[in-house]
Amino acid sequence: MGIVEAHHPKAETDRETAAIEAGANEVEALSHQQNDDIPEETCGARFLTERTAMHGVTDWLKKNGWTVVTSELGFVPKNYPELGEEARGEVGAFLQSLEDHDDVHRIWAAVR
Repeated sequence: MGIVEAHHPKAETDRETAAIEAGANEVEALSHQQNDDIPEETCGARFLTERTAMHGVTDWLKKNGWTVVTSELGFVPKNYPELGEEARGEVGAFLQSLEDHDDVHRIWAAVR
């Protein structure tokens, strides 16, 4: 799946309209708290596309005033497991130890 994260300087920009016109399958709001590359007071969005449509969506967004911060192939989990506090801490520590490894560039996990 293609994942394009972008922001538009006008906070009132309609994400749904942009997604339809760009050719994305889905769109969700994206805030500065979720991705610190999205400035506060802007319209942030994560566009989900078919693999083959990612480049076209990215180009359309750039040509229409959006600043693209990420455009890559990735995974979006369908389900998020329920974790207790102890398990959440263990999983968090494990994921952090993986991220700290020099050979690791990206980790995908279905944990919130």
